[in-house]
Amino acid sequence: MNATPVVEADIALLLEGTFPYVSGGVSSWVNQIIRAYPEYRFAIVFLGSRPEDYGPRKYELPANVVHIETHYLYGDLGKNEKPRGRAGNSAAFAAATELHEHLHLSDDPAAALASFRDVARAMLPSGPLTLEDFLYSEESWNIICDRYRRHCTDPSFVDYFWTVRIMHQPLWKLARIAQNLPRVKVLHTVSTGYAGFLGALLHQARGLPLVLSEHGIYTKERKIDLFKSEWIRDNRNVFQRDPTELSYFRQMWIRFFEWLGRFCYDAADPIVALYETNRLRQVADGADPARTRNIPNGISLQRFAPLRPLRPTEPPPVLCLIGRVVPIKDIKTFIRAMRRVVNQMPDAEGWIAGPEDEDPAYAEECHDLVRSLGLENHVRFLGFQKVEELMPKIGLIILSSISEALPLVILEGYAAGVPTVSTDVGSCRQLIEGLDEADRAIGVSGAVVPIAEPQALADAALALLSHTENWQAASRAGIERVERYYTDDLMFGRYRDVYEGALARSEGFR
Repeated sequence: MNATPVVEADIALLLEGTFPYVSGGVSSWVNQIIRAYPEYRFAIVFLGSRPEDYGPRKYELPANVVHIETHYLYGDLGKNEKPRGRAGNSAAFAAATELHEHLHLSDDPAAALASFRDVARAMLPSGPLTLEDFLYSEESWNIICDRYRRHCTDPSFVDYFWTVRIMHQPLWKLARIAQNLPRVKVLHTVSTGYAGFLGALLHQARGLPLVLSEHGIYTKERKIDLFKSEWIRDNRNVFQRDPTELSYFRQMWIRFFEWLGRFCYDAADPIVALYETNRLRQVADGADPARTRNIPNGISLQRFAPLRPLRPTEPPPVLCLIGRVVPIKDIKTFIRAMRRVVNQMPDAEGWIAGPEDEDPAYAEECHDLVRSLGLENHVRFLGFQKVEELMPKIGLIILSSISEALPLVILEGYAAGVPTVSTDVGSCRQLIEGLDEADRAIGVSGAVVPIAEPQALADAALALLSHTENWQAASRAGIERVERYYTDDLMFGRYRDVYEGALARSEGFR
């Protein structure tokens, strides 16, 4: 763990896998938020997986960040402990067993949350449910064996044993972080998951207001990751396996993150979504509807509007995907779409502007696909770029993602006058076609296409780039839409209300 000197702060931002070590997306939003309120002192708690998964900081810390600490949840817990026999606290493990029965049966959510609160409190450094007991005690061993016999459909006990350990160990790390966090007035987590668990634990232990902002629904995104993960084993043979059934280990991880989410929803007020579909998803996942609200992202018109006069009147034949080269962005669908685009528009180029270091194996597969399709002269990997330098040169922003929330890059493109073609994910249809009657009256600012259909993506892009009037109309609609509904001034005003309300409820530093 690395930390700056301990000081008091107004707001603690609890960040999992984002700012300041990962660029773009949520990290850009966090950077915006901190800089928008210079009168508030921010503490940052960064939670990552392992040190080797991150490079140096991607952002310079604003002056009002008065404390930062960096924690990695895997790889270091229990390593310095010499195993020895221990009985374990029978009452604490009985409470944990009761909780797991509730979670497995999903029979009584209220009772499960009450049990979750009790067990989380017991995991604090002064509590009776210790990491050492979890790792080495007879009570823990007996419970793991019993649950394996009664519930696990996978024949490998070794994989089950280590899955349970890997899944639960970080919670004790988070309990230690909660114990040692400097004094703050308000907590703000930008996801559920581990950061949300930390926020809920701090809310419970110190009585601090907890604000939750979900850009994407964490549990939904983790499900996508878990469905695709190759590291989760299924050791059943072809006769034991139902092809329509998820492996038990995947089910374990999904339930785990679902209940971390419920624990966070139980503690947070307000619970902020970017758009209505996600707010309804939060409610369906256990959030109190009275605590939920929508606050869309906003971007700086002052930053992007000056780029409009620099753009040509005819559409440049350049399709640009601005984002990380990772599977969730489905870069391969964009590359395949470019084969069809180039067939009909030989001077077209596809630019991929984003870092490739998060998933090097996937990035290499994307390069291989470009070569196999003969697109070396048409598809360019640019790495991280300043979007202001890209906007005057491109004809369309492309999003081929399989999951998004409310993408800032679409709004940035609109502010600069660039239409978009996007898959039908998150709020993208709302951003392109409009939310309500007044918004829809503005007109469409691009095109929406199905997920993972390169032909549809290519045809939508060609329809805009080949018809100047349609392209110009989409550009005008994007400009009007972002100016009316999605400016940073609107977003900052709404979050100022959130912070002022939370600070008013806070009893001071805890």
